[in-house]
Amino acid sequence: MIATTTIHTCRACGSTDIVKNGLNAYGNQQYRCKACGGFKVFEPKQRYSDARKEEILRAYQERASLRGVCRIFGVSRTALTRWLAAKLEGLHALEDTLEPVQAGDVLEMDEVWSFVGQRHAKVWLWTVLCRRTRQIIAFVNGDRSQKTCEALWEAIPADYKHCRTFSDFWACYQAVFPAETHTSGGQETGQTNHMERWNNTLRQRLGRLTRKTLSFSKSFWWHDKIIHWFIISYNLSVIK
Repeated sequence: MIATTTIHTCRACGSTDIVKNGLNAYGNQQYRCKACGGFKVFEPKQRYSDARKEEILRAYQERASLRGVCRIFGVSRTALTRWLAAKLEGLHALEDTLEPVQAGDVLEMDEVWSFVGQRHAKVWLWTVLCRRTRQIIAFVNGDRSQKTCEALWEAIPADYKHCRTFSDFWACYQAVFPAETHTSGGQETGQTNHMERWNNTLRQRLGRLTRKTLSFSKSFWWHDKIIHWFIISYNLSVIK
């Protein structure tokens, strides 16, 4: 019989003055270092490559919940949350993803609701779509008031503000958008068909906006940033 002895050292300071400190949520043995006070696991899992992280993050944009992605790829929720936060902090401005405006471009707009934290805390996502490119050129999250509609108008890039715009009959649009370029109409006119198709794409692919979902946002920051990230990815995917 051959027996081997393993001497563990602190991964932070190299000290051997360490003691076991229970298991973490994933069953890995933890230790506490008496020298530096650090808490770590004896044998950390292999680090994920940047390419693997991007693959896992892309899966999160396909309606899967945070816990669902963790179960599929075997990654901890702490790690996935950390990767998401880093991704969202480094997002490009939406305007950087847009194709140049052209004469005759037409904009369609609409709003869909979701909630943050509790179902009665409704948050409305207002979006503006360019009919020619199918790109989302502006969005804003907020309530369904005229103030939020004004924020949407301010979010539209200057080059697009002269375009013809179409919306439903929600009074805020008529109060905020220039009367000479804006037209309100019902679905029977077909003037917001592309916008309605985008709303369907949004609810089919983003778990936080799926109807009767349990994958709702816990904070407004996460809600706004995840939607921003999804729209940027969508805009880049439709570039011809």
